[in-house]
Amino acid sequence: MKPLKADLMILFITICWGSSYLFMKMGLDSLGEFNLIALRFGLAFILAGVIFFPRLRQVNVKTIRYAMLLGFILFIMFTALTFGLKTTTTSNAGFLVSLTVVFVPLLHTFLFKKKIENKVIVSILLALTGIALLTIQLPFTFKIGDLFCIAAALCYALHINMVSTAAQKVDTLSLGILQLGFTGLYAYISSLLFETPVWPSTTHSWIAVLVLSVVCTAVGFIFQTIAQKYTTATRTGLVFSLEPVFAALVGFWFAHEIMNSNQYWGAALVFLSVVLSSVNVKVRRRSTIKNRPFRWSRILLNSSKKA
Repeated sequence: MKPLKADLMILFITICWGSSYLFMKMGLDSLGEFNLIALRFGLAFILAGVIFFPRLRQVNVKTIRYAMLLGFILFIMFTALTFGLKTTTTSNAGFLVSLTVVFVPLLHTFLFKKKIENKVIVSILLALTGIALLTIQLPFTFKIGDLFCIAAALCYALHINMVSTAAQKVDTLSLGILQLGFTGLYAYISSLLFETPVWPSTTHSWIAVLVLSVVCTAVGFIFQTIAQKYTTATRTGLVFSLEPVFAALVGFWFAHEIMNSNQYWGAALVFLSVVLSSVNVKVRRRSTIKNRPFRWSRILLNSSKKA
């Protein structure tokens, strides 16, 4: 698979996840936090497991270990995100979760000792500015839920980096499916301990759970795991920075939320940051001083021949 196709797959996932905020709010109206996560990932695992069962029969211990780790990171991430959404504003949550775009290259540098490219730094700054314009509404107040959202962004960045590593070593399809099962298992155990697990009781809740399970989770995380084998963690994080843009579009189409001029500028800056990160910038160097004597000698030689 070419890197461009992988980036397009991640872009499709970002569109799906941009709609997840709306459906998460719908699901939380009648379900507990752990209960919603357990249903979302459990149903996604069952669906994907049935479809790709022959592939799962060939899974090895190494894949299971990676899946257990990635599933735990996802569980912590969605727990923090879900509690954050209940205790802070949507604008604060949208901006703080999008800090993933900063945490991904920082963690990548820390874990793998690799230098960040200059164009990536510029892209990150553009993305942060765009996300701030898109999501922050003054006055910006800091609440306990904001800490949850920052923790979710950090876990999200760690997950992206770990997937990039695991995708080079194990079967990505099996890994993508199994991590869903472990995430659902951790959430179900937590729901048994701290809540009373129930099935959705309304049509809206069922719609929310099914869309979250099939589109946002089964398709989203399996595609992410496969695509990350052919692109970098930093570019993945930058493409994911488009999530609040699509979240705003979903809010405009379905919840009739109107975007102001600052939000349009913010969306444009985020798009620009992703385009810039994908462009190969080559600087053409001028001739060095060492080449000048050789060049002048050729000119003098040609002039003497003419004479």
